[in-house]
Amino acid sequence: MHVALTGATGFLGLRLLRRLLARHRSVTVLAHAGSGDALHRITRFFELTGAPEAFTARLTDRLRVVETELERPRLGLPGRAFRELADGLGAIWHSAGSINLEGDLPELRRTNVEGTRHVLELAAAGRGRPVVHHVSTAFVAGGRREGVAYEDELDDAYGFENAYERSKYEAEKLIHAWSREHARPVVVLRPSILVTDLAPHPELPSHPLQVVERIMRDARGTRSGGPERDGRPRVRLVGHPHGRLNLLQVDHAAQLMVRLADRTPSGGVDTYHVVHDRDVPVPMVVALLERLVPVSVELVGTEPDDPSALESLLDFYPGLAVYLTHRRRFDDTRVRALLGPSAASDRVDLDYLSSGLAARDRVRAGPADGPGLSPARYS
Repeated sequence: MHVALTGATGFLGLRLLRRLLARHRSVTVLAHAGSGDALHRITRFFELTGAPEAFTARLTDRLRVVETELERPRLGLPGRAFRELADGLGAIWHSAGSINLEGDLPELRRTNVEGTRHVLELAAAGRGRPVVHHVSTAFVAGGRREGVAYEDELDDAYGFENAYERSKYEAEKLIHAWSREHARPVVVLRPSILVTDLAPHPELPSHPLQVVERIMRDARGTRSGGPERDGRPRVRLVGHPHGRLNLLQVDHAAQLMVRLADRTPSGGVDTYHVVHDRDVPVPMVVALLERLVPVSVELVGTEPDDPSALESLLDFYPGLAVYLTHRRRFDDTRVRALLGPSAASDRVDLDYLSSGLAARDRVRAGPADGPGLSPARYS
């Protein structure tokens, strides 16, 4: 089976690529046209995360890079090139997309909805009827802040916290319609918030919580002018003291996704919540902010009427703050039933999160970096 992957230079896509290369002799990378040297960026990721030299030396032979434009029909390819690409595939992994929590809906639709439409167009054109593996998000559950979100649920009854969630919901609705129309299977993988303990590096893609770094940099240059607590500027942040976030190690997420893809599809849309079995309490996120930013955070029920300069600054980062009120849980019964105890994740604690956000002099390499970075996993 020959496999194509979109988003291969992204935070999750690079880890998926590593897992796919462990199973397949070669992979076609559908890279964004004009985004730069995808092969170089992929190679640097493997070098920086401890891959053996012999592995990286073979990447030019094992990776075929095709420059595409997700927003355009036929992925922006000439007709003949599009058909030849489609006919050579046995599986398509669609991991590309915009995760901009503050983006506007028309822009996000172009990437996340129309991009998915054109990937499905590629799948429909292939003589081999390739199976589509679509990376969505557990946050298609939308504005529901309590209770349980189940894998088979897909509705907009609760609205959405932002345009990103809505665009991913619309992409999933498109997938269901396509699957029914073409009588084709699709595997939908819904990860929660993906994190790493790998230190930030300018040649590695950032992860969603690295917005904390931006807050930290901006906060250092902002004078509060407001009250202090424990010798630090006080910041009132809307959140629930019993709230929780689901944070999952990106390497473990990629491992679970590729293992789930080994299962024989049902023929319709099979949806899996790729989430941690233990949520992170909101007070731990507060402790993370206080460890990295010189502030004292106080969780409040509503926006303050008299925000300080620091509190006004945090209003520019609504993508982080809105989820501090959530107390819902993502059900992953199907994943645990299929994969058993191996679906369980290592603990995500304060030290783990800090390691992935605090800049260091160099990126650690090799097995010490945790799941997925052992040289034994390369082939």
